[in-house]
Amino acid sequence: MKSFCLFALAASTVLLSACQTDAQILASEQALATQTALRRGQFELSCPEATASMLSSAMLQPVAWRGTERAEYTIGVAGCGKQKTYIVVCPLDSSACYAVSGR
Repeated sequence: MKSFCLFALAASTVLLSACQTDAQILASEQALATQTALRRGQFELSCPEATASMLSSAMLQPVAWRGTERAEYTIGVAGCGKQKTYIVVCPLDSSACYAVSGR
């Protein structure tokens, strides 16, 4: 009975997370994406006091059938008289984001 209850709880969690709107998903990943871009920007700009700002966000559909849906953010990082823009991607099946480009 205990294993059935655990299974039911896990299944309901999966179903509820599948019901989130794109806006809710983007909002839930935004802090991690911003922090990822900020850390990279602080390093590349050699500026520990740099700050980050969200420029845009979008959901990316899987590339292949049964692929991973991803949240994509464009984040600006500025400080010490310099600035860069990063595209940050957060795969929804992971707890990590990565900055894939900088301008």
